[in-house]
Amino acid sequence: MTSQAKAKKVALISLLTVIAFMFSYIESLFPLPVPVPGIKVGIANIVVLIALYRFDFKTAFGLNMIRIVISGLLFSGVFGMLYSFSGGVLSILVMYLLYKTGKFSIVGISMAGGVMHNLGQLLTACLIMETPGLMVYFPVLLFSGIISGIIIGIISYSVERKLPHA
Repeated sequence: MTSQAKAKKVALISLLTVIAFMFSYIESLFPLPVPVPGIKVGIANIVVLIALYRFDFKTAFGLNMIRIVISGLLFSGVFGMLYSFSGGVLSILVMYLLYKTGKFSIVGISMAGGVMHNLGQLLTACLIMETPGLMVYFPVLLFSGIISGIIIGIISYSVERKLPHA
């Protein structure tokens, strides 16, 4: 890869990271009116999925972690960052494993990612608060992860299809 091609790749990944961060910011402005805290649609995951499909796991993982750290520092604080980090790591790992099988659509991968993100956050909350009873929220988070994952997957599929192939 030439130095010019590397520079273009770095610029594109930086741009995607900024877009993901902007999506996180926009989502923080409009919290969903639901009784369970922390439920979000996860529009920044559109960018993470596209990075996974267009680049590789390392790029998608790095982009997601940078977005989580910056968003945490600016919007949600250390605990919010910790919850997002645990959900983000579990989510991207599962999405990557499903992607590598070649047997799942981007919608299915997104749906699994949404569920795993919620599970990661819930497990972290149980550990931090030393309250395993919080798992009673899992059915609600499972449902919200499925619904938001489907929505994000459909949008990601539509966007990824329309992007030019390099």
